[in-house]
Amino acid sequence: MDDVSRGPVLVIGLDPERIPGWDPEPVVAAIARGQAHFAEHGIEADLCLLAPDEDPATAMTEALTAKPYTCVVVGGGIRKHEPLLLLFEQAVNLVRRHAPAAAIAFNSTPEDTAEAALRWLR
Repeated sequence: MDDVSRGPVLVIGLDPERIPGWDPEPVVAAIARGQAHFAEHGIEADLCLLAPDEDPATAMTEALTAKPYTCVVVGGGIRKHEPLLLLFEQAVNLVRRHAPAAAIAFNSTPEDTAEAALRWLR
C-alpha cells in the first residue's frame, strides 16, 4: 500500500443491475475488483452508479456535493456508448460545476478505475 495521502475519489458509472436485457454479474464482479484496487492503495472511493432512465443528473449532483473529491472517474459505459453522449456531457459539466478542484479521469474497464484515478493523484 502506498503511504502517500490522497483525497477521496468518486466513480460515476452505469449500474449494471439496473440495465435490462443482460447479465449484470460479470460487471458487478469487475466493479468489486476495481474497488478493491482502491483499497490496496489506501484510497477512499465512492460509487455513483446510474440508471440512465431515472434522473441521473440529480444522482450525480448529490454524489458530487456529498464531500470534496480529489478526482472523479467517469466510467467507460457512459463514455463509450454513443446513445449516452448526453449523459457523458452532463457528467463532465456537473463535475466542473460541483467539484471544480477535482481532476477528471477516465477508465477503460471497471477493473482499471483505480489506475485511472492514480494518474491524477500522484
